Amino acid sequence: MAINLQKGQRENINAPKFTVGLGWDTNNTSTGTAFDLDASLFLLGENKKLVSDNHFIFYNNLESPDKAVVHSGDNLTGDGNGDDEQIRIDLTKIDPAVKEITVVVTIHEADSRRQNFGQVRNSFIRIFNTETNEEILKYELDEDFSIETAVEFGRIYNRNGEWKFEAVGSGQREGLEKFVAIYQ
Repeated sequence: MAINLQKGQRENINAPKFTVGLGWDTNNTSTGTAFDLDASLFLLGENKKLVSDNHFIFYNNLESPDKAVVHSGDNLTGDGNGDDEQIRIDLTKIDPAVKEITVVVTIHEADSRRQNFGQVRNSFIRIFNTETNEEILKYELDEDFSIETAVEFGRIYNRNGEWKFEAVGSGQREGLEKFVAIYQ
């Protein structure tokens, strides 16, 4: 049975191959423009910086150089139930220089579309075993990010040879560019 995490909580990931599923729904808004949320991953080294530019996984770079992290692609609408975007992770293939994977979701062109995460509901990140489909953990964002256009959902990190997940739930208003600047 999956463990439902609260912000700040950590949990072991006891599967060498797992999938990160991200989901959300949007409120009916008066912006007149559809929402396009994007999942991005930053594969970081010991120094909390990208191992290389190719270790930034997003809709224009769908897999890591070692093919250990593979993004399913950009879901432009978020329609339907369940995961809107998925990222498969195979820890048996991951570059040993990667010590942390930060999972971020941003709203594409949020400023020009006058959109923010306050207009998004039912946001979650979940991790499930890729081979058995058994859900390992889930973290549902329950905060109202009324001005934020980007949210760090969580981080997967290696501590003493064990991979763990931390529910972060931290938003900011400067979009994906801010995260790129932090981790580059």
